[in-house]
Amino acid sequence: MKLPTLLLCLTFSVLPPLAAQAQEAADVEQVRRAELAFAQTLADRDHEAFKSFLAEEAVFLSDEGALRGAEQVAAGWKPYFEGADAPFHWKPGQVGITLSGDLALSTGPVTGPDGTRIGTFVSTWQRQLDSSWKVILDTGCSCARQR
Repeated sequence: MKLPTLLLCLTFSVLPPLAAQAQEAADVEQVRRAELAFAQTLADRDHEAFKSFLAEEAVFLSDEGALRGAEQVAAGWKPYFEGADAPFHWKPGQVGITLSGDLALSTGPVTGPDGTRIGTFVSTWQRQLDSSWKVILDTGCSCARQR
């Protein structure tokens, strides 16, 4: 009788950490997919879709300063959507989730139209009330500054 009780206790002590790891992996994959879809908006030249990924209080930082709020970010990025071809592309290389599960970070290479690496981006994603993810903070640096 003692052995089944011991096995049952051991089983239940292992399950919560495994469930948390599975949830973290699912969240990481969800953010990775969101980042890929966000990047695809530029490739597709779809500014409206780009705007849908922005949190209302989003801040995008660059050498020129900060764009604050979804409307200002969208307006500031509008020129990147003009023309037939995207001026650059990005994709996530690493994604991490906070222990609380409400913020995530995605970072990876930015490449020019010819595939040459021109920089690195860092996006912070915020989980929304509907469990979707939106960009709350974004920045990057050029390869010239990385050396």
